[in-house]
Amino acid sequence: MVPTPSMPDSIADANRAAVRAMSAGDFHGAQAILRRALLVATDNTNLWLNLAASCRALGDDDGALEALEGALRVSPRAFRALLMKGSLLEKRGERRQAAMLYGAAVALVPRRDVLDDATRSALDHGQRMHMAYVDELAAYIHREMGPIETRGDSVSARRVARFVELTLGRKQNYRQEPTEFFYPGLPAIEFWEREEFPWIGEFERAAPRMRAELLEILRDDFRDFVPYVDYPDGLPLDQWKALNQSRRWGALHLLKAGERVEENCRRCPQTLAALEPLPLPRVPRRSPAAMFSALQPGTRIPPHTGVANTRLVVHLPLIVPEGCGFRVGNETRHWREGQAWVFDDTIEHEAWNDSAEPRVIFICDVWNPRLSEFECQLIAEMMMAMDKFNGFVPETGL
Repeated sequence: MVPTPSMPDSIADANRAAVRAMSAGDFHGAQAILRRALLVATDNTNLWLNLAASCRALGDDDGALEALEGALRVSPRAFRALLMKGSLLEKRGERRQAAMLYGAAVALVPRRDVLDDATRSALDHGQRMHMAYVDELAAYIHREMGPIETRGDSVSARRVARFVELTLGRKQNYRQEPTEFFYPGLPAIEFWEREEFPWIGEFERAAPRMRAELLEILRDDFRDFVPYVDYPDGLPLDQWKALNQSRRWGALHLLKAGERVEENCRRCPQTLAALEPLPLPRVPRRSPAAMFSALQPGTRIPPHTGVANTRLVVHLPLIVPEGCGFRVGNETRHWREGQAWVFDDTIEHEAWNDSAEPRVIFICDVWNPRLSEFECQLIAEMMMAMDKFNGFVPETGL
């Protein structure tokens, strides 16, 4: 029988003494110190974790699991306790329970660069185990449910598919994060269904005429395009540092902050006519906005979010070489010339042009279709009142 050592003066001293004993291979001595300390400090997570480690080193897996339960009672989100418990359950052959614990540990991991090599290795193993579990679970769910697309309309099928992916944790739950205006009760939809916009077909049919006007403008190359991002120097806008005041992402504005840019409008009558059926948000000195947006070769627009969820953004691609893409939340799409889409820009999104040619799309904003006319009117009135009180002209639009 190992004699019980005298108790150090403090719990911290006890923990350090136990660690020194384990480093010296004296796991029984470490256990004696830790168990005595836990008589007066049952809420100390580190004591429980070190007790679990000493039990495991001695081949006492049951004792290690009991100690880990003590740690998790104190700190249910303790990363190392979850990781170690997953490892012990895996050793017992309880793979699914282990994989779920590994998933919880992966979600709670601190910065990898602060972990020791052994913990990083255990984490990598746990992550592989969890991913394999999720893949097996997904396959089982799909077998049980059968082909979703045959059991309802295409819109519902896509929503159910997204629901499954979110539930399994294979997709991130992106939320609306407007930089200024959040209107409650509006759904967070990355790319909206075409059926929500009865005008979209007619808008697409105008694409050849709009493209012809664009090509005429481009006879002067991109001379009349201005930087899309144009903030004054000195603002804390690190994400836009590479593109601020740069023509690598340029715009030819037809409508800007609710005002016509007359010189550009005179050159694009067909494009302006195509906008007439659209429910453009009209807020003096804020919106609507409508422009040709040019992304030069090798340029990437960093992940960001827009100003307000009260409006959605329309893209109509006009010149799109291979190698261009666009992501909103979990969904990545590639533009096809003449095919429009509508998305919520308050959900994180980014774009890139990895080709050797410029990419040009037409962009405008429309009211969110889930808003009533009454709501649109009052939203506009509120913004107007706010701007009048503050006595400035907004630079960000609606």
